Amino acid sequence: MMKEAYLYTKLDNQRVRCNLCNHRCLVKDQGKGKCCVRKNIDGVLYSLVYRRLIAENSDPIEKKPLFHFLPGTYSLSVATVGCNFKCFFCQNFNISQTPSDFDIIEGKDVSPEELVNHALANGDKSISYTYTEPTIYFEYAYDTAKLANEKGLKNVFVTNGFMTEECIMMIKPYLDAANVDLKSFSEDTYKEKIGGRLKPVLNNIALMKKLGIWVEVTTLIIPGINDSIDELKSIAEFLAGIDKNIPWHLSAYYPQYKSDIPPTSAEKIKTAIDTGKNAGLYYVYGGNIPGIRHENTNCPDCNNTLIERTGFSVSGNKIKKGSCYGCGHKIEGIF
Repeated sequence: MMKEAYLYTKLDNQRVRCNLCNHRCLVKDQGKGKCCVRKNIDGVLYSLVYRRLIAENSDPIEKKPLFHFLPGTYSLSVATVGCNFKCFFCQNFNISQTPSDFDIIEGKDVSPEELVNHALANGDKSISYTYTEPTIYFEYAYDTAKLANEKGLKNVFVTNGFMTEECIMMIKPYLDAANVDLKSFSEDTYKEKIGGRLKPVLNNIALMKKLGIWVEVTTLIIPGINDSIDELKSIAEFLAGIDKNIPWHLSAYYPQYKSDIPPTSAEKIKTAIDTGKNAGLYYVYGGNIPGIRHENTNCPDCNNTLIERTGFSVSGNKIKKGSCYGCGHKIEGIF
């Protein structure tokens, strides 16, 4: 099923300009954008993945990861195929890269109304647009988010943050939280290894925070790519400069897709956590690696443990009315 795209401009000679992400692809007639799931047909841009659901699961919200947004609840997590980036280390390449690698668009027909009903039936508190990049299936996500909002469900984007400002402003009334994957602090890395640009991602983190969308940030730590102390310090200082309360998730990498780089060590995650805290961030978490416990939420003032986690499970929550039970320090988030 195709749907006419949101956020595009018609040009001469049946060309169109897609204004959904910061590639702003100029697409000629019968051509596709870089995501390979948006096609120009006779001067009209269409989404090729509308109602083409490739993944649907009821996940702990901690898996997104979001640690300061409705902790302990479940979120209906959904996706279509496709992505506007080309990360050689992609952890979900089997669905994100099939349109670009094989010109294949798979998925079952599920309407926005059905997704909302599934979430309600599960007892989920939110819908997360995740696994691949929600920007490339924006029409599907937007229509679902609007209906979800009407039914009292929250909406979450797990995103690479490369959407346009127009895209953010359009989804803003219905978007409650976002986890932004800040992959590096190097323009060269974004250009050569990811297929994007750094500055729009940084701008969008600041913009979403300013608009009142709850923001958490994840960095997949890849040895030799983005794990230098200087780069980690730059990321942490950037986030702290916006708001020291932004949670920063440091995730261990494992070889996937076209990468044979060895996995991230536990020691490297610990070093990155220390770097974030030394830069002034209040909440720095480590995950995706067995045997380390860096997932609890502690009070930045008195260091009391407020939320205890094991993996994606919350075993205890002592936050009282948004504050530390011990010293009363306000804990930022949506609890």
